[in-house]
Amino acid sequence: MKGMLVTRYSHQHDIVFRVIEVNDDSVVLHGEELRLEADAPQDDLRLLPEEDIRKRQEEIKEKEEYSYRLFRQDYQLLKEKKEQEHKQEGPRNVQRFQLPVKVLHIDGDRLYLKKCIDLYQRLGLQVHGVYMKEDDVPFEIEALVKKVQPNMIVITGHDAYSEAKGSKKELSSYRNSRNFVEAVRKTRGLLPSLDQLVIFAGACQSHFESLIRAGANFASSPDRINIHALDPVYVVAKIAYTPFMDKVNVYDVIRNTLTGEKGLGGMETRGLFRTGLPYVETK
Repeated sequence: MKGMLVTRYSHQHDIVFRVIEVNDDSVVLHGEELRLEADAPQDDLRLLPEEDIRKRQEEIKEKEEYSYRLFRQDYQLLKEKKEQEHKQEGPRNVQRFQLPVKVLHIDGDRLYLKKCIDLYQRLGLQVHGVYMKEDDVPFEIEALVKKVQPNMIVITGHDAYSEAKGSKKELSSYRNSRNFVEAVRKTRGLLPSLDQLVIFAGACQSHFESLIRAGANFASSPDRINIHALDPVYVVAKIAYTPFMDKVNVYDVIRNTLTGEKGLGGMETRGLFRTGLPYVETK
């Protein structure tokens, strides 16, 4: 049963999950496309038929391609704007070099991490990806940041709010929000400037307010809804390709994500894209 795709009768089969762990009376589930973790009794699960799997995969691929096309359109506009500025600054034939943005992506899901890395590479971004269980991140992140020295950090994985544990205001009511908050706090302690190090943190239904207060530039989830596995990558890409003299409007960041403003939010942040001259070919 482990690794199989299932839905839950009790939730009208609204979300597709992967079976991660099988216990005596329950199973641990991870969302197949959403960064959500849940428990369920075995008799509540319906094995997803092959035909449904193919249909859902096609729908997911279509949504992902749509977001990718939107981002490419935005990127082209940014590129044209920058080229126009360069024409006004000096000779048209001057070649410039770009300073690549370095991203550290820490993920509590191996499959999601691979999908994210594939998208980073497709978008032309340099990424150092690390799989790490959510409760280990607060203890490992400082050493990792010092080693990699990134410009941007993504701290994500799985999360969920449980009404049975308490109100939405309490961090103890969430599976991993406390771990994400502590990781952000420790990271921000190393580099206090919001523009020197840009942080995205959170997963499905995470405690957005606490993550922002801890020092994240962007986080999930303002309305405690589920977010898509690839959403953090689009947040990173928008900032990475915005010139460092420009501020990134929060709406412009989240409008190309698959989840939108109910699942993602943040604050104005400077872009990280830098160019220089002269361009020198290396042999």
